[in-house]
Amino acid sequence: IKQMTRKDARELTMQIIFYIYAQNEFEQSNFEKYIAHKNILNQRDYIQNIFDIICTKHEEIDSKINKYSTVWQTSRMPKADLAITRLSVAEIIFIDDVPTSVSINEAVNLAKTYGTNESSKYINAILGKVEKDNE
Repeated sequence: IKQMTRKDARELTMQIIFYIYAQNEFEQSNFEKYIAHKNILNQRDYIQNIFDIICTKHEEIDSKINKYSTVWQTSRMPKADLAITRLSVAEIIFIDDVPTSVSINEAVNLAKTYGTNESSKYINAILGKVEKDNE
């Protein structure tokens, strides 16, 4: 069995975040439903931690994004960009063992895969401001 990398875990977590918001289901008890049939073995704690943060702190996370987004508020952002930004903001603010630079870099890379041509630039700008605010 191949171990899941943190990069793969971030991508899966971003997809889960996308779904949680689309369904408006911020129930921590739904975790098993989202990871069913996924081989997350060594990344379970990371994914569960982000999931729990998103379920309990989603208003605070969106408030940070809205504070620093000069382009769109969360209600108008493309959904994939928003999921990526929410994931990284959760890491920057609430997870001490993930270096902020790694979180931002991974978010930019996810944006290049899932977003538009402009996504990585404005996500990077928002996260840079969140990072400064969080120092």
